[in-house]
Amino acid sequence: MPEATEAPSAELSPEQLATQLAAVISRLLRRLRTTSSESLLTPTQRSVLARLDREGPATTAALARAEYVRPQSMRLTLGALESQGLVGRAPDPADGRKSVMSITAAGLAALTAVRAAKHNWLAEAVAAELDADERLTVARAAELLDRLVRT
Repeated sequence: MPEATEAPSAELSPEQLATQLAAVISRLLRRLRTTSSESLLTPTQRSVLARLDREGPATTAALARAEYVRPQSMRLTLGALESQGLVGRAPDPADGRKSVMSITAAGLAALTAVRAAKHNWLAEAVAAELDADERLTVARAAELLDRLVRT
């Protein structure tokens, strides 16, 4: 049963709207993360795989900085991914003493499955819970949110 919500008020201040948006987006992100929990990947592992897919090979130190974790923590994450065959290690072409990590075909397949699970859940929820007018409203809201994050 959908949760009852109050109709949006034109009286909401920017601060109230920001609080409401942050809470809803946080719940949506949590829900999306849980839709793919059967993948046996932690949120950090999924994030690292997505970063390697998006940005290409990287050193442990660079990944740690990008993910805001200590290099020791990143080594553990990469070790787990490597043991599952989801990332591979190669010598750094710029400095042979270092290694660069890259996503493997198996890692890309796992990441694709996680993304598909999230997308499928969201598409099914939209289809089941929203009528055509509400879907149009959400589409317009998505455009506005996109504009906010681009500034």
